[in-house]
Amino acid sequence: MKKYDTLVVGPISLDINIDYQDNVEREVGGAVVQSGWAAASSGAQTAIFTKLNSKDASIEKVFEGSGADVFCKESANTTSIRNQYFTADKERRACNALGQCDAFHFDELPDIDSSIYHFAGLMVGDFDGELIRAASKKGAVAVDVQCLLRTVMPDGTMQFFDYADKKEIFPYVTYLKTDAAEAEILTGLSDRFEAAKVLYSYGAKEIMISHNTEILVYDGKEFYTCPIKARSLVGRSGRGDTTFAGYITERLHADIPTALQYATALVSLKMETPGPFKGKREDVLAYIDEFYK
Repeated sequence: MKKYDTLVVGPISLDINIDYQDNVEREVGGAVVQSGWAAASSGAQTAIFTKLNSKDASIEKVFEGSGADVFCKESANTTSIRNQYFTADKERRACNALGQCDAFHFDELPDIDSSIYHFAGLMVGDFDGELIRAASKKGAVAVDVQCLLRTVMPDGTMQFFDYADKKEIFPYVTYLKTDAAEAEILTGLSDRFEAAKVLYSYGAKEIMISHNTEILVYDGKEFYTCPIKARSLVGRSGRGDTTFAGYITERLHADIPTALQYATALVSLKMETPGPFKGKREDVLAYIDEFYK
């Protein structure tokens, strides 16, 4: 049986992106695309498990050249999201769900051996607590909390709500990723350092909180931060997914500050080009030498 560093699980999304000047771009995206490419391009042995209706997109084309092994299950519907950005830096946006794929269940995951089970969902309903519990018996679990908080309302808009089962499920999570706003929803605290302490107290082993200026990691003992140094924000979409995937796969062989620096350099470089990161590990190391030494 082939041994993988990470299995990235999540839905493909048919994205309609509208920038602050009302330019419209359609792409096949989603956290699983950004995360899968980031991990594989960084040299990690990467497997991807996703769902979509095959009439909507070619999964082979989405990951062509990535080096990842892709597993796919047919879904009645394909996830689709409309993103309306209000500022040039894409920090403010409104999201509407146009469709959601079938939920993921543990018995559907490919029968492989993976060090990390990375759950890269997009909205509530993609995963449940039982999936996370079961995966934790097979490897380290990494969760981006977006998919536990972002809820589709009856009119299709998406709003963020606290995760009711956080104290029951987070103890099964090794790596927990939030952004600053999500951390505040989960803890009630706007101070990212204090929020990280509270999130750690809920049971996850390493907390990552992303911000537009830096990435923070807390392991219950020390705080680690690393600044984002992107020279352009044209590839802002997928910032958190790229950072998280880069970090957790580096943690398989590196300490926290080394993995954090790699992940932050990776996302800084990625943000200078639209789409997922399709460079090479050597490109990131060169970026570190130029901007982080």
